[in-house]
Amino acid sequence: MQTLDFNTLLSTNTYPGRGIALGIDESGENAVIVYFIMGRSVNSRNRIFEESEDGIITKAYDESLMTDPHLIIYAPVRDMGDGRVIVTNGDQTDTIRDFLKDGKTFEEALRTRTFEDDMPNCTPRISGLVEVKNGACMYKLSILKSDEHDETSVQRFFYEYPQPKAGIGHFIHTYKCDGTPIPSFEGEPEKVTLKGDIEQLALDTWMNLNEDNKVSLYVSFINLKSGETDTIIINKHDQE
Repeated sequence: MQTLDFNTLLSTNTYPGRGIALGIDESGENAVIVYFIMGRSVNSRNRIFEESEDGIITKAYDESLMTDPHLIIYAPVRDMGDGRVIVTNGDQTDTIRDFLKDGKTFEEALRTRTFEDDMPNCTPRISGLVEVKNGACMYKLSILKSDEHDETSVQRFFYEYPQPKAGIGHFIHTYKCDGTPIPSFEGEPEKVTLKGDIEQLALDTWMNLNEDNKVSLYVSFINLKSGETDTIIINKHDQE
């Protein structure tokens, strides 16, 4: 698979929707998690990321503008506390957490879920799991999508990366591009470059997301040896 420039992918797509990129930084010392949200409606744009005791949550920036919390308010990131971190674009984060706590798998959890009930878009559910153990990292990605916006037909795809390479990640997003209805992501997760330290990666990612549609960004580096985590959160509303 061709390795693509992450910044170019972002800058040339006005609406990838919500996106997850997982991988290893250029130094080979840190697992990388990137998660961002975008929005076209007032309801979708009226959000910020806020740190929680085990990750982050989305919340309304202005409670008076929140018209429907359904599919908008959730915990995108949950740290299991055992080297495993879950990142998703919806409340399936908690489904995965509960299954893992019961000794079950990422895949088993997601086989109980389907795409979002937001016809006609049938927005895919994208999910990732990072595991840091014994100085190494592996990660998984998944997408649950409809068959060409058919609400009666779900498709579930799972991807596993047990031996990631330094400076490389895999990027999956809800939408192929903007449109009406919005076309779902197609194909395997895109193989992308992950350049720079956490500050540079966060800045580059934020600057290359579409200015009108970007809402919030979360970037985390997990040191493979110590397990220590460094996190950056950027909210558009905090910059206004």
